[in-house]
Amino acid sequence: MTTRIHNKFLIIAAGLLLSMSSCDSILDVTPKGTYTTATYWRSQSDAVNGITGIYNVLLEEDFTGHAEFTFDDPSDDQYRAGDHSEDVAIENLTYDAANAQVRFGWRWKYEMINRANSALMYIPKIEGMDETIKNRCLGEARFLRAFAYWRLLLVYGEAPVVTEEDVAQSNYVKPKVSADSLRGIIQSDLLAAADLLPAKNEGADRGRASKGSAWGLLCKLYMYWDKLDQALIYGEKVLNSGDYNLAPTYVANFTPETSNNDEMLFAVQTSDTWGYSDFTTYYTPREWNGWNFHQPLQSLVDEFEPGDVRKAVSIMSPGDKINIGSGIATYSADMSETGYHFHKFSYWKPNGGLNYSLKTPLLRTADIALLVAEAKIRTQGAGAGDKEINMVRKRTGLNDVSGAGMAAVIHERRCELSGENERHQDLMRWDKAGLIDITTYYNKPKYGKGGNVLVPARTFIRPKHYYFPLPQSEIDRSNGVLIQNENYK
Repeated sequence: MTTRIHNKFLIIAAGLLLSMSSCDSILDVTPKGTYTTATYWRSQSDAVNGITGIYNVLLEEDFTGHAEFTFDDPSDDQYRAGDHSEDVAIENLTYDAANAQVRFGWRWKYEMINRANSALMYIPKIEGMDETIKNRCLGEARFLRAFAYWRLLLVYGEAPVVTEEDVAQSNYVKPKVSADSLRGIIQSDLLAAADLLPAKNEGADRGRASKGSAWGLLCKLYMYWDKLDQALIYGEKVLNSGDYNLAPTYVANFTPETSNNDEMLFAVQTSDTWGYSDFTTYYTPREWNGWNFHQPLQSLVDEFEPGDVRKAVSIMSPGDKINIGSGIATYSADMSETGYHFHKFSYWKPNGGLNYSLKTPLLRTADIALLVAEAKIRTQGAGAGDKEINMVRKRTGLNDVSGAGMAAVIHERRCELSGENERHQDLMRWDKAGLIDITTYYNKPKYGKGGNVLVPARTFIRPKHYYFPLPQSEIDRSNGVLIQNENYK
């Protein structure tokens, strides 16, 4: 890893954190001035604020915002739209190591890792800390570090690992490790986090990682690792705990006032009075204060069954009446190239203007329920996952399924998680497992309204396109230490 991570100065304490006069979120912290690691980690409040600084990396546009969600643009769910030339190559599967989108998120993933490393190095040395708070802080650091490595794994497959020992020795120029090594690092952090974290967070601590967050990410890790039995163990821990139930309605997950509910295992925490969420801006029509990116395709719209309440929550369709705060407006097909916009991430203030209080979902219980269903079907046969599939379908207004196989899981995940950066990764995961032929999804054009071709048929090359290349700028800076992924040399 060749981007120099400046551990000497704690960015979290250098006034870059978001702040406000009232304290109603885990992200609130008062800037403390400039500190070094030698002078910062002295008290319990330092530890809590330091952990908050790790969460704040999630607010970066180039991490969980537009840049990361662009990696779903190759899928058959959405069209990139917008005016970013680098996104064209991502969607067309013609990108290379110099693509800006490939580079953008690298820095922030390692920034999160660096901040977590600092916390893990210094919090154990703080005297007089409440043991419960100390454990929670250490668990959060382990979980957030695992999450950053998880995203590196999904995007690049192979990447450098920087540990506390590397930080202590100022050893930041590291070669990459294999995907299996990355999986092992993530597994170790998540298992430790699950032991340290509380079962549930309430009140002002809503939004912090919990045992459910760690168990849920372990379930996903094992699904991608093809360790289905382990995925079942940790997925069922989430489902059987009683602490991480589905929200009573689907729309509750995408309404600012209720989006921090039990189902939200991990989400980006923002409030309209602080913490700008570019995610909302990018997905919203330009006429209504947005930037018009990532538009759903007709094929996704057609996937929803008649009566599925998720369709209206997820998709703006022609003729829909939308409350944009300043009044009720009518959505029309000429507002996008596809004739549709995602609706689930757009919300407006009563006096107009986008409301940034929605908690952007990164991991939900519904996702885990469908992974458990998939693991059961793949290990026990059709029908074994009916309970979990019907758990998700129950709140949609749809009838139960019986004897469901993989086709039902694929359908349900597409509808439940539309626009949440899962579809492209799901398709690649299923292709690797031999469950689908991904080329049949990508070797056809993407059509806009009126049947015009927005994106020509793409050529998905195995195994090259299972991962993106390492950023060329990082390779250049490494002086031969960091080696490009095999398929992009």
